[in-house]
Amino acid sequence: MSNSFDLPAVQRITVGTIGPVGKRTFYLQARQDDQLVTLKLEKQQVGALADHLQAALADLPATGAAPPDEGALELEEPVLAEWAVGTMRIDYDRDADLVVLVAEEISVAGDEETDERREGGIARLGATRDQVAALAHRGASLVEAGRPPCPLCGFPLDPQGHSCPRTNGHKPPTL
Repeated sequence: MSNSFDLPAVQRITVGTIGPVGKRTFYLQARQDDQLVTLKLEKQQVGALADHLQAALADLPATGAAPPDEGALELEEPVLAEWAVGTMRIDYDRDADLVVLVAEEISVAGDEETDERREGGIARLGATRDQVAALAHRGASLVEAGRPPCPLCGFPLDPQGHSCPRTNGHKPPTL
């Protein structure tokens, strides 16, 4: 059984990366009091989370707060992921006026002999609309800061170019 976390009102929530472009590892990190929770995400999950948070905020009253500076949204050390996120859900608690992110651990196989699956962790993170707006903005910025897509196939371009399937191996696009 993996650790589960319930942080109903985080003081801080962010996404960030470690590693060079093209080899980055993405993380979701939240802090409530002395508890720091770090979860591993895929780049596509960060992009989808940013898009869905922006859409959810569009249906809620505007916050009007100025976004925090980028330095305030950096990952806190140590960056040690508890587990990798499989699915995520966004809820809204009207009474508390909090957006609640629910992340579930990616499916993990259990004991091969018994063919049982072990129960994965769940993280419930409650954040203000201002925090969520900053999280969505930062997530979109991180995804956009990656390698540019190939104009032909959409796969990421490396500085050395890449073997584009649309060119059948001839004249690969480069940056």
